[in-house]
Amino acid sequence: MERIIHIQLLSDAVFGNGMSMPGGEDICILTDEKGFPYMKGSTLKGIFREELINYLEWTDMPEEEAAQTVRRLMGESGSDDSDQEGLMTFSDLMLHRKVMDAVNKENASKQEVLEMFSYTRDFTSLENGLAKEGSLRRGRCIKKGLNFYAACSYGQADEELVKDVFALIKWIGSMRNRGFGKVAVKVEEYK
Repeated sequence: MERIIHIQLLSDAVFGNGMSMPGGEDICILTDEKGFPYMKGSTLKGIFREELINYLEWTDMPEEEAAQTVRRLMGESGSDDSDQEGLMTFSDLMLHRKVMDAVNKENASKQEVLEMFSYTRDFTSLENGLAKEGSLRRGRCIKKGLNFYAACSYGQADEELVKDVFALIKWIGSMRNRGFGKVAVKVEEYK
């Protein structure tokens, strides 16, 4: 069964790419070759796995049964066994294709596309209420209000469990402890 995962950003978000730009951004976001922000499907799968484990623990499922459920749906942690029958699969989390097509028709440069969907912001650490020396950082943030979509497939028997787990996801991306990446998640039928 295939469903569309619709994620709306309720706050600015950082889908970090793990890199910095010397003389520019200390925290960069993951973008495609045209500048559109996205999150890798493997990252979304990891977020789902974490919430699945929490859900099974909160519902008092016996430990061994919970571990079997996680393995059955997600495979072994850290392995790339996406070809295995019955495992959940996730596509990359991207802006809607129609939005990307409309922007592409404008022949915008990569930097222009990046500026449409994100902005840079300065951060600093505080110490005793004052900015800590040498802590100024510049990061790129994806603008709140944007909608992202990913395809997700799983067995029909797991639909209620999958929907319950996706309902638990409230934060994604980096810097969640600073209020970034608050989301609303919906599981929608594939059209």
